[in-house]
Amino acid sequence: MIRFENVGLRYDMGPEILRDLTFTFAPRSFHFLTGPSGAGKTSLLRLLFLSLKPTRGLINLFGKDVATLSKRELSGIRRRIGMVFQDFRLLDHLTTFENVALPLRVQGKAETDYRADVVDLLKWVGLGERMHVLPPVLSGGEKQRASIARAVIGQPELLLADEPTGNVDPVLGRRLLRLFMELNKLGTSVVIATHDINLMDQFDAPRAVLEDGHLRIEE
Repeated sequence: MIRFENVGLRYDMGPEILRDLTFTFAPRSFHFLTGPSGAGKTSLLRLLFLSLKPTRGLINLFGKDVATLSKRELSGIRRRIGMVFQDFRLLDHLTTFENVALPLRVQGKAETDYRADVVDLLKWVGLGERMHVLPPVLSGGEKQRASIARAVIGQPELLLADEPTGNVDPVLGRRLLRLFMELNKLGTSVVIATHDINLMDQFDAPRAVLEDGHLRIEE
């Protein structure tokens, strides 16, 4: 599913913030990505989402060397990935329902085919009464849940989440993690960046620890 070989990343002429990353994540795997603040967790997720190019090294996703792909092929790869951003990236002119349904609309599906699934998921994440409002009306926690619902609604092959429980209470945080776990059981590979040690301790999953620009896997 994911293979990095000697990947390094720097911004402009600054020092490398990620150095010699070499690792593989198997299909259907689940990993927490953790490490101190500023370690590069968000940058690594951006590399995985193909919104950032490495300074050096090889990145292979879904069996393809991403450096050799055309823009159309990269777009096709990205559609196989669900991403939960820290800044949510909801579209303010679309309702909560429309934001969550957007990946399915992009796939060309008719609303009659997906409406019930979107409604059920919004109810599950506690947004059943907020599905027809616009994002500016939502609280930070509600925007976070809408972003998560949008990322998982299409059952992507790879799910990336950047601090997905940072704006919710611990009880809802555990519930959202269970949602990710269930998606993983259905075949989605999951990588969740978090600094919440207490939350990670409640789930049995390997940890990919970023520190001093290097990555180590703790089973």
